[in-house]
Amino acid sequence: MRKNVIEIQNLTKQYGKHRGIDNVSFSVKEGEIFGFIGPNGAGKSTAIRTLLALIHPTSGSATIFGKDCIKEAPSIAKDVGYLPSETFFYEGMTVKGLLDYTAKLYQKDCSKRIEELTERLKLDTSRKIRDLSFGNKKKVGIVAGLLHSPKLIILDEPTSGLDPLMQDTFFEILKEENEKGATILFSSHILSEIQKMCDRVAFIKEGKIISLQSIHELRSSTYKSIQLSTKEPVSKQVFTLEGISEFKQQEEEISFMYNGNVNNLINSFSTLNITDIFIEEPSLEEIFMHYYQ
Repeated sequence: MRKNVIEIQNLTKQYGKHRGIDNVSFSVKEGEIFGFIGPNGAGKSTAIRTLLALIHPTSGSATIFGKDCIKEAPSIAKDVGYLPSETFFYEGMTVKGLLDYTAKLYQKDCSKRIEELTERLKLDTSRKIRDLSFGNKKKVGIVAGLLHSPKLIILDEPTSGLDPLMQDTFFEILKEENEKGATILFSSHILSEIQKMCDRVAFIKEGKIISLQSIHELRSSTYKSIQLSTKEPVSKQVFTLEGISEFKQQEEEISFMYNGNVNNLINSFSTLNITDIFIEEPSLEEIFMHYYQ
């Protein structure tokens, strides 16, 4: 049985009267890619920064590798790679100078890894940070977070500023790190990224965890998207089965969402002259709207 790399218990952070996070609890298993999803302002970054001891919690506790995140933060940091949602560097340094400086902090020879990552991300290491675009600064952050081959990778909105091709390269790199044994906590408001990468997902809304499920459970326990074609128009009265919603009909073409036993649905169609039927699992976008409306 895999042990937990991250354990968060009732973690709360308040900013005076303003909400940060409220009694957040979840764990991330060794070797897992865990999605942390919610709209901007939901509390994702606050939870991550508290986990990394960049800010201290009002109450609750968190551990990484079984170590207290506040008391043992320096020891934990040696094996953690972190990419914040916004990256800020010494503007006068070259990319190479910054990455070499970062490697020294870990007291490791990371030169081969730096060369590999910068080549794959098409990053010019001779340029100064101040001359880089937002996307290239994000690439510097990615390399800085991965150059020491961390056991735990924490990513906060990591793809903002990257073009689609670079995003694909980035995801390939992450999958390779995961295959080597790295655990990944992936925070995003972009559902397709979570769908592509993660094993489990936690939804956060207004500072609170509202759902924690595997991607498979999330889909199987929610709505199905149904599309039907019939030989002749069918009365809407046929579709009175409990669990049907968002019903739309245009002559012989019918579509609706269904939440319930699919066998019951199929049985209710037995009297219809169906020419085609399409049953689709909902996208995470549809699931996301279900939780946030």
